[in-house]
Amino acid sequence: MVEPDAARRKRVDVRRSAPSPGPASSNGGAEQAAALQVRNLEVVYSDVILVLRGISVDVGDGESVALLGANGAGKTTLLRAISGLLPVHRGEITKGEVRLGDRKITGLDAAKIVRLGLAQVMEGRRTFAELTVEENLRAGAFARRDNDAVEGAYERVFALFPQLEERRSSTAGYLSGGEQQMLAIGRALMAAPRLLVLDEPSLGLAPALVDQIAGTIAEINRQGTSVLLVEQNAAMALSIASRGYVLEAGRIVLDGPAETLRSDRDVQEFYLGIGDGAGRSFRNVKSYKRRKGWSG
Repeated sequence: MVEPDAARRKRVDVRRSAPSPGPASSNGGAEQAAALQVRNLEVVYSDVILVLRGISVDVGDGESVALLGANGAGKTTLLRAISGLLPVHRGEITKGEVRLGDRKITGLDAAKIVRLGLAQVMEGRRTFAELTVEENLRAGAFARRDNDAVEGAYERVFALFPQLEERRSSTAGYLSGGEQQMLAIGRALMAAPRLLVLDEPSLGLAPALVDQIAGTIAEINRQGTSVLLVEQNAAMALSIASRGYVLEAGRIVLDGPAETLRSDRDVQEFYLGIGDGAGRSFRNVKSYKRRKGWSG
């Protein structure tokens, strides 16, 4: 696989400072099978707009991985490619592949991908406003035929979100924003996914609720579900992820262990709000520093 020069250089820098052993394992350190593999992915909208440019991302079995990036970086497009929703938005994978476990899912429709073990919580919650909490949850289990397993999924969701059990007969549209986010996550868990993909779960929530949602995502991961977390709230994402990627202008410009990313000065400036660089482009500044080094 050929990677963009900028991304390859930065990977070398990160791994020198803190070598990454790969996905964690329960058998003494051996590398686990990947829940998700994205390889050299390119995505085009309307046959002309190239949005993703050679993206490669891995999520190991039982691992939690954060994907960081500003608005317009390509995060949502990557999720659409993974979950089979690109055709709805006139998008197309023109290069590369996506694998869920040992199964190639590139180009499969969204419903089949859900049945294979991937569930996505979309940005903006997208609950069924006119249905009750319980009806929303039941919709999440549409692909399951084992009634006992579905009942077990209800118990898991209500254990994670006791507020939902108290309001199981309430109309979803009347829930608070935090409760709707809980419902959206709970609905995804009803499918018993191998991989849970979350798109901006902290968006629009009060700080206390952000902490609660973050703690619940961490608990879901501890229970064995792999997690791919897409977030602009880098501090929250890196607090619960084991590894992370930084996406800018359709390319991966940095990846490494979460602790290494948290201590990286550029990530601190451009994503954690520490220092004088808040709001500027990580990719542009890093490119400038590289050009300056080459010219010297």
